[in-house]
Amino acid sequence: MFITRSAREFAQGRRMVERAAAMGVEIVELPGDRLKLDLPDDQRRAYAEAKGTLAIVVAPPSRLRLQPIAPSADWRIDLAQGCPAHCSYCYLAGSLKGPPITRAYANLEEILGVAPDYAGVGTVTSRSVARAQEGTTYEASCYTDPLVLEPVTGSLSAAIAWFGQWQADVQLRFTTKFADVTPLLGIDHGGRTRMRASVNPAAYARFEGGTAPVADRLAALRAMAEAGYPVGLTIAPIIAAEGWQEAYGRLIEDAAVALAGLAQLDLTVELITHRFTDGSKATLDSWYPGSALDMGEEGRAIKRTKFGTQKHVYDANLMRDLRIFFEERIAQTLPAARVLYWT
Repeated sequence: MFITRSAREFAQGRRMVERAAAMGVEIVELPGDRLKLDLPDDQRRAYAEAKGTLAIVVAPPSRLRLQPIAPSADWRIDLAQGCPAHCSYCYLAGSLKGPPITRAYANLEEILGVAPDYAGVGTVTSRSVARAQEGTTYEASCYTDPLVLEPVTGSLSAAIAWFGQWQADVQLRFTTKFADVTPLLGIDHGGRTRMRASVNPAAYARFEGGTAPVADRLAALRAMAEAGYPVGLTIAPIIAAEGWQEAYGRLIEDAAVALAGLAQLDLTVELITHRFTDGSKATLDSWYPGSALDMGEEGRAIKRTKFGTQKHVYDANLMRDLRIFFEERIAQTLPAARVLYWT
């Protein structure tokens, strides 16, 4: 683990170092703020070493200017950037520059401190009749999975407690492919944090290397609901591989069993189909050569993003079939759930 000079000036940065040291992690204190890593020339080895590297840094000023993150939330609030998991469809592949090092932000108080400036002025939930009960929403897992970093950072717990004390119509949101929620269960969250388990059928586990088993994620979701948190399922990415109806039908049934018998369950579902850009495909092909994940263009349509780039999504007929299946099956099997969006 590395820590930059500026990060050591923040109490949160020093706390991260203390946590890591207590775990026996080797810590390298950098003389400046640049991350100069001596990575191997071999691209695969360099990728593996970068994925296993955590750096404590100061979030740049751009991270203190919150950005909208439709359709998930009004605003993106970043506690870190990067993830140590090995998902062969990784959404970050086309957006992160350089080696995929995970960066945890030491200036947490500054990041949280700007949130009130954005309350009530978002366009996703703040002005949505269907989702108005969520208030102004802040997504903490756009560029990271904050739960997997929690043993070292403690940032997610701090953010949950901070939102819990904020007497306003607001909600922190995070989604995760991990399951160790024990540190979060006793926090006074005030019902202002929604934890969502990001899930896919167990048959697709080969596409999600280094993550927790799906059954463990669902058990963690139940534990969070029992602790009074609003919860959700992020079914993502929906992969239309052979036998997808049976695989996803079983997944939805497993979720229903895991959440059965909970009083006052506040459950949402977010449905995100698999997509990729040419850039992310090239990066993922270099990271995971030989992956069985289908990223061919057959059965795909091209959709232009808000940034002017192109992404490959399932064609209209398949998208229609997928949407009908999921909305009907969720209504039948998880009738208490609210589907927030389909994309």
